[in-house]
Amino acid sequence: MKIAGIVAEYNPFHMGHKYHIEKTRELLGECSVVCVMSGDFVQRGEPALFSKYARAEAACKCGADLVVELPLPWALASAEGFARGAVGLLSDIGAEYISFGSETGDTEAIGCAADVLGSEGYIETVKKILNKEPEMSFAAAREKAMRSIAGSGCAEIIIGANDSLAAEYLKAIRMLDLNIRPLAVKREGNGHDRFGKEGFLSASEIRKRFFGGEDILRFIPDGAAEVFSREINAGRVINKELFETAALARMRAFDEEYFLSLPDSKDGLGNRFFRESRTCAALDGLYDAVKTKKYAMSRIRRVSMCALLGIEAGMSGGRPPYARVLAANENGCMVLRKVSDEKKLPLITKPAEINKYDNKLQELFAAGVYAHDVFALCYAEKGERTGGKEWRISPKIVKLE
Repeated sequence: MKIAGIVAEYNPFHMGHKYHIEKTRELLGECSVVCVMSGDFVQRGEPALFSKYARAEAACKCGADLVVELPLPWALASAEGFARGAVGLLSDIGAEYISFGSETGDTEAIGCAADVLGSEGYIETVKKILNKEPEMSFAAAREKAMRSIAGSGCAEIIIGANDSLAAEYLKAIRMLDLNIRPLAVKREGNGHDRFGKEGFLSASEIRKRFFGGEDILRFIPDGAAEVFSREINAGRVINKELFETAALARMRAFDEEYFLSLPDSKDGLGNRFFRESRTCAALDGLYDAVKTKKYAMSRIRRVSMCALLGIEAGMSGGRPPYARVLAANENGCMVLRKVSDEKKLPLITKPAEINKYDNKLQELFAAGVYAHDVFALCYAEKGERTGGKEWRISPKIVKLE
């Protein structure tokens, strides 16, 4: 059976995600759908609404066959590192396709953009633009370089959040020489970080509505809604005020050298974080104080999460050396048995298994353990904030209906 890979955050899993899985099967025919998903902290630089275990279970109740975690350093990396880690993991699990949401649905145009992104000429052009205009953001320099090399059509691809990330997936696939074919699924409904009433609501809008006090379950597919309803009733949902206090308290404990050791903290960003974290009373206030035209807000948020969670520069180099299994159904278990038989990479289903691997793998796993402890400490329900759960949780096996 074919294996289709999806890279996701499912924060939270919603109708558009279910549509994506269903459309992938419609386009490819019978296949297993394997998802590489960010854990408790996501690439936009914030904690997820629900734990990684709940989100993985929700995905498997709504069409995914297997969900594995993208280890924390890659989940909090720039788009390039995030994409490299995700496609590397998909390849090691045996994915033959990568299916991604797309503003344009134009696989050929996205591939063209990927070719430019991976070229030496493009990299040099970006450097020249930033040297000439040092206050320009990297995103703006990136678009300007793409426009000068390949024209406005190619530049439009990297403006769309989904197409831009898709181009990074294809670039990583080519750089790593992986045998994975792309499949663009045209996005339906509201775009990434966009709000409105037409079509599927975006995850950003659903989160905004949740924190505004709305019932979000009407925007969630039935199987996922059951999972999230259980989590909400148990108080296992992130409390933003608790998280903010924990994050600021942690950051005030660090010296300037620590901030300079963080990923993407160069060009004065680490210094600004050190200074402003001492006085700011809220995370949004800290981000506003740190921000200049030069730094994208997503980069600022990621640096703050890396500071909180102890992720240093270099930890996301290369490809993830293991796969932590979060949830699976019967088809997903068959995929896992095949990966295990082929011995392509360690599959972690029982946390104690980590002790038989090398120090680097144990260090990466320990980062995820600490992240889950921090995440749980910020649950709405006090009784759910105990630590050490990461060592006791096994993958959720979802029965096929």
